[in-house]
Parts: sequence; structure tokens; C-alpha cells
Amino acid sequence: MLRPATEAELSEIVGEAAATGGRLAIRGGGSKIEIGAPEENVRALEMRGFDGVVDYDPPELVLTVRAGTRLAEVQALVAGQNQMLAFEPFDHGPIFGRPAGDATIGGVVAANVSGSQRISSGALRDHLLGVRAVSGRGELFVSGAKVVKNVTGYDLPKLLAGSWGRLAALTEVTLKVLPAPRMAVTCVLRGLAPEAAVQAMAAAMGSQAEVAAAAHRPMPEPMTLFRLQGFNASVTARMQALERRLAPFGQLQRAAEAEALWEELRSLAPLPVDVPLWRVSVPPAAGGGLGRTLQALGAEWLLDWAGGLAWISMADGAAVRQAAAAAGGHAMLLRGPAALRAVVPAFHPQASALAALEGRVRKAFDPAGVFETGRF
Repeated sequence: MLRPATEAELSEIVGEAAATGGRLAIRGGGSKIEIGAPEENVRALEMRGFDGVVDYDPPELVLTVRAGTRLAEVQALVAGQNQMLAFEPFDHGPIFGRPAGDATIGGVVAANVSGSQRISSGALRDHLLGVRAVSGRGELFVSGAKVVKNVTGYDLPKLLAGSWGRLAALTEVTLKVLPAPRMAVTCVLRGLAPEAAVQAMAAAMGSQAEVAAAAHRPMPEPMTLFRLQGFNASVTARMQALERRLAPFGQLQRAAEAEALWEELRSLAPLPVDVPLWRVSVPPAAGGGLGRTLQALGAEWLLDWAGGLAWISMADGAAVRQAAAAAGGHAMLLRGPAALRAVVPAFHPQASALAALEGRVRKAFDPAGVFETGRF
């Protein structure tokens, strides 16, 4: 395992691999290591040496931190200033039986990991202001800036968010943070069928209630969740407005166990751990139909993002991808045995034109294929 502690060391390691045909697998906290095909004939590039806060300016809502810093440390830091990462990062660790919080902020950025609040606050890439990184050429580059309003140059930070370490090794990231809400309330509709739940979530998101997150859990008892947050008086008034808006769907109740419900969604606790897990993105209106279709084939499932994100536990991957494509979406194999991951690509098959474009982008950043480890 290679453990650089400076950008100069990292550049030297990557440059040497490019010159000798080596392959490097970027490692952070290891929370997502079991996503994708098992890697062979690669050297692990341990990034935990890039640790610590570079700059944090709470009044300006800007945080710059080295990429190997643990996610839990970053969240604790901003919480201490009554602020938050508004994209509510999803932590993959628990779904693989690992502790929560061990993921690094660089790994979270590289996977563009966004949680339930993405539907109202945007994805991680929308809050990423700047990066420092080393490309597959062994060259250090800087993109973006430590300010919220920045229009200089190519928007490489958004390109790197979600690249899964196939373009460059991140060493530093700058994020926009937001004030934490004074109050958060979760309301529940019970007993809705999948299609009705999606309709209710669409009605809530289209209302003036400013719903921060909306999700649906079909089992054991169907529950459709709505999170409202902000100042106390505002939350109370918006909750009353939401009750009126959703009256055709049933009685909206305030959930006493709110945090436990969202924690179950973050850890996917209602889903079995011994069945392949799929992450399916679809148009929100199609989420309920997708769930019903796959449930009839034996799947267990959850909906987040007001129906736009489905978590599916099902062994028949062909059925999952066929249903996702029919709904206008795509399915990612997130968890499964090594034998399955070795033959089933993690990412949904791309259209040929899009695949060709992605290949050209990867070639530009990594012409020697240093970060092409066979994982994806």
C-alpha cells in the first residue's frame, strides 16, 4: 500500500505508475470498497495522509478540508457552528457492516454521495466550490475557488464529483455549507399504495410547504415521510398547510420517532443484507410503479427523493435493469457477492455515444489508464 502525505509525493507515485504501466486503486475510508468488480493487479493508494481542515470561515459559509479527512469529523466541525452539509451525505459504511462516519470527505465527493435532502437542497456537486487533485498524468491541478460566486474557467469540480476516482486523486475540497435548521419535524401518511405515495410526495413537493425531504417505506406498514425544517413558527405554519394539501391522501400525523425513521433510511435497515442491493434512479413519478413491478417479482424496496431514488433488494439483476430502463432510469449494482460483481457491471450500460464521450474524458485526464483498475 502506498501512503503519500504530500501532493509532491502523490504526483511522483502517479507519474511513476503512468510511466511503468502500473494501476492504482484510490482508497479513503474503505466504506465503498465493495462496490464494483473485485480489483486485481493493482496497488492501493491510501489517501488518509491528506487529513485536516485547511480553512473554515463560518460567516462566509465556506469550508476547505483535505480529502482524507473523515466525514464524521467534518460533520462534527460544522455542527459545532450550527451549520451543516446541506446535501446530507449518505454513508455507505453501515450497509456493508462497517461503522458510520469512517468515509472520507474525498470519497464522498468522488462518489457524489447525496442523501434524502438532495431533493430540496441539491446534490453534493452543487455545493462543491473547488478542488485540488492529481491527474493520471501525475500533474497537480486546481479548479474552482474558495468563494460561492465563481465563474472562472472550466467547472472541473462538478466533473470530478461522481467520477469514482477514475479521473484524478483528490487532495483537497472546498464546500459550501449552510446554517442548520432551528427545528425539524417529520410528518407521516400511513397505508398508501406505491402510486398514491408518489402522488402525495409530488403534491407535497409542489406545494408552498417547502418540504426538505420525502420518502416512502412500503413494509411492514406503508409509511410516507415528509420532513419540514426551519424556524419554529415557519415550520408550524407550513405543517398546517401541508396537512390541508395532503388531506385527500389521508390524515397527516407528526412522527414521534422521526430521527429513527430517517436513520433507517440512511442505513437501509428495512432491507435484507444477504440479497443484492440496487440503487435505481428514475423520474419521481415512476418510482411507485417501479416498486410495485419489482415487488411482484419478489423484490423488497424503499423510495427516497420523492420517488426519484429507489433502493431495491433483488437477486434478478436483469429484471431490475429492465424495469429501470422501462421507467426512464438506470440501475447501479451497489452490493452483492464478489462472484456477481465480477460479471455484472456496477453501472447501468450506457448508450454508445455517451460511453464514447466518457472514454475521451477519462483519456484526457488519465491517458495511461493509471486509475483504470477494472472496478467499473
